[in-house]
Parts: sequence; structure tokens; C-alpha cells
Amino acid sequence: MKTGVLLVNLGTPDSPSVKDVRKYLFEFLNDPRVIDIPSVIRFFLVNFIIVPFRAPKSAEIYKMLWTEKGSPILIFGESVKEKLQKELGENYEVELAMRYQNPSLDDVLARMRVKNYRKIIVIPLFPQYASATTGSVIEKVMKIVSRWWVIPEIKFIGQFFDNEGYLNTIAEQSKKYKLSEYDHILFSFHGLPERQVDKVHFDGKPCSDHKCDEVLTDENIYCYKATCYATARLLAKKLNIHIDKYTVCFQSRLDKKWLKPFSDEVVIEQAKKGAKKLLVFSPAFVADCLETTVEIGIEYQKLFEQHGGEKVQLVESLNDHPMWVTALKEIVLKEN
Repeated sequence: MKTGVLLVNLGTPDSPSVKDVRKYLFEFLNDPRVIDIPSVIRFFLVNFIIVPFRAPKSAEIYKMLWTEKGSPILIFGESVKEKLQKELGENYEVELAMRYQNPSLDDVLARMRVKNYRKIIVIPLFPQYASATTGSVIEKVMKIVSRWWVIPEIKFIGQFFDNEGYLNTIAEQSKKYKLSEYDHILFSFHGLPERQVDKVHFDGKPCSDHKCDEVLTDENIYCYKATCYATARLLAKKLNIHIDKYTVCFQSRLDKKWLKPFSDEVVIEQAKKGAKKLLVFSPAFVADCLETTVEIGIEYQKLFEQHGGEKVQLVESLNDHPMWVTALKEIVLKEN
């Protein structure tokens, strides 16, 4: 019997049209793990305020990201799926799904159900655990699979921020750039509301009381903030970057009560200090997407120039790098 391997990323609209972006945002923002407020308030906020006003603007931004082949996150996902299949061989079958939109988890798991796998290994493609990403994927998979009459052994990969293959691939991507030529380095992670991060701690105390930006312990191992800072420390050690040379920051915020420091403010601050060249890593993303290519590569570049800087250089994500495929292969083999 074969083992099924399911790779799951966040998702993408089917096209950059307003209609398809609206569908994507509708599904994404109605997830209670993404916007964790009372359901009635979330329903009216998302469907009558956020989506109607945000969809047209987001569609314009997606047009900047889109390629002739389509969405980069899907293109790289399919490439990784095919390459991993070749690496694992005939005893495994690799599938790709998106948490929101297509290829949908419902359709992909329906196809996997009739294969009668000995085991299914689910890999949410988020290096650092967060309820809004990995947690949402696991919950959705469990909900679908719970309706199956025959449920095979299922293994979920909760996070892999400290996986050597993952870290080595990021380090390899950075070799295109001479680190000593940059005035400062940013490790920019996707932001989250502070209230969501604080929920991880069962004692009810906030991250600040657990020193999540300084140490990683058994108590905060699933704290997104703690693992982001841990990721940065691991990469800094691997790349021999002194602590004074880099800043951990968080992007894509919606309000002031999100994780700090904010990446855009750090970019402006560095420019005002006289920095001319910044190198930015995006370790929370395994594939280049809206948040890396557009937000960092275009929007932060404009901000930096406006305040006296010259160049914001994005280090490409893992995408479909052979080392990343090998890292995934090792994760699968370790669990089988």
C-alpha cells in the first residue's frame, strides 16, 4: 500500500479579476481562525465592509503579481509537487491543495479517499505554526476526513522552522547577494494580531511575560512570535550575521494591535538612519507571493526611496529550489 503526501498552502484567487479575488477573500476572511471575533460581527464586517471595498484594490495588486502562467504560489506549488513525487518514487503519491480556493482540500481529499492509502502525511506549508494558517489547515482536513468510513493513519507536520533543509535552502538563496554590502538585514515575517498569538499561552499571560522574543521553550514552542524570533536566530547563526546587523519585524498588519515592530516602519527608520541598502528575508513564506514580491519588493522599495534609501533587495523564497524539495523528502521519510 502506498503513502499519500498532501502539501497544503494558503491559497490564491483563480485569476486577478475582481470577481475571483472577491471569492477568495470571502472564503479566507470568513474563517473564524483568521478573524477570531463573534460570528455575527465577522459576517457583517467581512461581507458588507471588508470584501466589497477590498476586492477591487486587491485585484489591482494581484495583477502586479500575476504571470503568464498564473499565480506564482500555485505555479511553484505544482512544481514542488512534481519534483517531490520524482524524489519519493512509486511508493508515494503527492498531492497539492490550497486551504482557500483551488485546488480545494475538498476535491483533493475526495480523490485521496478512494486510493486506500496506508498512511497520509499532511504538510501545511507554513514553517512557523499559527492558528490562522497551520491550525486552519489541520482543522479543515480533520473535518473532511471525519466523514470518511475508513480513516487511515494520518500524520500532521505542525511546523518546521528549525528543519535544517528549510534553513539551508534560505541560506542558499541568499548566496546570490553579498551580505556585507548591505547596511542592515530584515527578517520580515507575516504579522498576526497580538491577541491571537497570546492565546497560545495557557496561563493567560501575554508573550511579553514569556520572553518569546528571547527564548524558545517547551511552553512557547507553538507561539508564532517565539518561533519567528527563533527562526531569525538560527538563520543569523548560519549566515554569521551579528545581532546588531539585523531586525526581526512583521508585515501586512491591519491595525496597531498586531505584532511589532512593523516592517514598513523599520524600513523607514533605517532610511532615516542613513542606510542605503537593505536585504530582506521572508522566512514565513515558502513561495514568493503578494506579500514578498509586491509588498516587500515594490511597496517597501518605494518607502525606502521616499526617505533617502536606495535599494531594498528581497531574498527569494524557497519556491521550487532542489534543496527545498530534498528537505520535504526528508520530512516525509522521517514520518514514514
